[in-house]
Amino acid sequence: MDTLFEKSQITLELPRVLSLLGEQAVSAPAREELAALRPSTDRREVERRLEETSAARKLLSYKGSPSFTGLRDIRNAVARADMGGVLNTRELLEIAGVLQSARAVRSYGFSAAEPSCIDPLFSALAVNRYLEDRIVTSIISEDEIADSASPELTEIRRKIRAAASRVRDALQKIISAPSMQRMLQEPIITTRGERYVVPVKAEYKGSVSGLVHDVSSSGATLFVEPMAAVKANNEIRELKAREKAEIERILGELSGECAEYREALDTDYRCLLQLDCIFARAKLADKLECCAPELSEREIRLRRARHPLLPRDKAVPIDVELGGSYDTLVITGPNTGGKTVTLKTIGLFCLMAQCGLHIPASDGSCVPVLENILADIGDEQSIEQSLSTFSSHMRTIVSVLEECGERSLLLFDELGAGTDPTEGAALAIAILEHARGKGSLLAATTHYSELKVYATNSSGVMNASCEFDVDTLQPTYRLLLGIPGKSNAFAISRRLGLPEEIIDDARERVGVSGARFEETIEKLEEARRLLDRDRLEEAKLLRQAEEEARKAARLRSELEVKLDKASDKARHEAERIIADARQVAEQTFRELSRMREDAAGMGGDHKKQNDARSEVLRQLNEARSALRSSIEPGEKRASARPVQPGDVVEVTGMGGVHATVESVSPDRVLKLRAGILSLTVREDEVVLLENMKPEKVRVSAGAPATLRTESTSSELDIRGMETIEAIPVVERYIDSCAQAGLESVRIIHGKGTGALRSAVQQCLKRQKQVKSYRLGRYGEGETGVTVVELK
Repeated sequence: MDTLFEKSQITLELPRVLSLLGEQAVSAPAREELAALRPSTDRREVERRLEETSAARKLLSYKGSPSFTGLRDIRNAVARADMGGVLNTRELLEIAGVLQSARAVRSYGFSAAEPSCIDPLFSALAVNRYLEDRIVTSIISEDEIADSASPELTEIRRKIRAAASRVRDALQKIISAPSMQRMLQEPIITTRGERYVVPVKAEYKGSVSGLVHDVSSSGATLFVEPMAAVKANNEIRELKAREKAEIERILGELSGECAEYREALDTDYRCLLQLDCIFARAKLADKLECCAPELSEREIRLRRARHPLLPRDKAVPIDVELGGSYDTLVITGPNTGGKTVTLKTIGLFCLMAQCGLHIPASDGSCVPVLENILADIGDEQSIEQSLSTFSSHMRTIVSVLEECGERSLLLFDELGAGTDPTEGAALAIAILEHARGKGSLLAATTHYSELKVYATNSSGVMNASCEFDVDTLQPTYRLLLGIPGKSNAFAISRRLGLPEEIIDDARERVGVSGARFEETIEKLEEARRLLDRDRLEEAKLLRQAEEEARKAARLRSELEVKLDKASDKARHEAERIIADARQVAEQTFRELSRMREDAAGMGGDHKKQNDARSEVLRQLNEARSALRSSIEPGEKRASARPVQPGDVVEVTGMGGVHATVESVSPDRVLKLRAGILSLTVREDEVVLLENMKPEKVRVSAGAPATLRTESTSSELDIRGMETIEAIPVVERYIDSCAQAGLESVRIIHGKGTGALRSAVQQCLKRQKQVKSYRLGRYGEGETGVTVVELK
């Protein structure tokens, strides 16, 4: 590789990720383009790439992928056509495929519901249906030109078929002749050199006049063109030459037309190639369940990051932070615990983001745009170059320190290893300090306790460790920030059966400071485990609380459904009660009308009148009792103060009828007036309605229909009533107005659909008291009012 940056890309396995990316591309040119993709160090370019990937993912989510199946590299073919060259059928068909893809992809882009940053690429695609159809209709396949490619070609091929038919007819007569049967090897017609011949036995070559075109490998068969077929075969040969020339002319004509549209074809190719690469990035992001990283100035923050080359079901997500409150991360822990994978994840995610790829991490992750990502990972020991492990590492580190700067990320694996531990640890600390002084971000793995102490005591340096389960002797691959890792050598040896006296002897040989440091780490590890346990317990309690909340919400929803059903049932029951009450009321009013008519005929027969009144009161009482028994007892409403004459009350036993109190007896029996009805009830059967004017009486929502105004009012307002509810009100109102001696009244029914107006006028036709009626004039309410003249 030319630079250490490019070498580090291989070390961090970016080419393998790009290989996965290439698998998502549809066309071969896009796969080649993606294999050559390199990280950009320009922030604007990185932002543009990430926005394009996000826009393509959004389109994929609700429209699927556009079709790039016809995309081929046509640049050389179009350039040759522009220089006057003649393209072959394959090249022309590839150009037609690009035109078909451009048309389909442009249509895909223009049908998008929302604008996006890749819309200019869709708009730049040029649709050339003329050239596309010319090529497709003229060329059937790479080996065949359509007869309809030109009128001349159609005519030539017609003549070729006719001549071939004549030759076959002539030869068929020859091979069918009885005298020829013994001379022929087989009675068939075949071709040699595009000329029709028959297979003749070698001993009869002088017996068949004609031209010999070929001899079998055994020499036993001669392929002879009889003289009768020579002229027709010559004609076919000439027509074939004309056909070839015409095909060359057609291909040249199509090539010239492609040259005319060279700029549009080049633009289509470039846009389609770029779109195929963008949608490949989007498909890989969906496949790996990635998120779009935010771009920071310096900070690296990865949330639940998964290395993209590890199986998703086995990869353990890690949380990493670097470049915020600290610029150096020292990672310790046992071998195969995940330290190197952590280093590669940090570097690879930065490279992926700068390539425009989303990263397999959770939302809230961010990375900076770096000029250099330099890694010293792995062993480059070389016998040929006389390089030991330490020497090979040091050679790379020297190059890293020469190239690093403020916008650099340095990744060191096993820094200072391969030499004396004391000198290696001191050298590692010095290297870290030098790189920090140049403003670089650093992450390094180590086993040295000196580096753990350095990270603990130095500002801007953070310890981290890869967790190891001593009970199972297996790493958990979890990264723990802020806690240095233990070697766990003694615990592992004890679990594997090493005698206790050997382990005790080893402990005594460890330096006092080292032992104390290990004890401190052990205490920190125990504190961390306790905190983890408490956190898990809190999370469990939180999940239980959330589950209880979900159950409560579900029960509340079920209760609301039950209440709605009960409300519907109560409403239907109330409607039935209202209908029954209305029926009784109408019957009562009919009885009152009959009583008035009989009173005029009975004169002074007060006994019959009293009997009739008693019968009406009995029916009303029975209806009231029936209503009370059918309504379930609920919360009893009480008046705010004692009822007085002139108050407006609600009669609870009659479905909410409003009435005016005319008098109150000493034993609190009330005499009420509700329209034309006069009622006598106990005080506990009514509820006082405060702030209600005595002269106004209305019908409540659930009450039987009654007048909205006092009986002698010159207007009746029935707007909002149903037809079946309004008609009895109108009848009673007309009867009341006639008794009061009114000559003209107005019924306000509103305009609406006209159904209520028609019903009112039909009702007025049946009323004997009505002299005439008409719709209101301008200023009277027009069609929303009916003016009635009474007799």
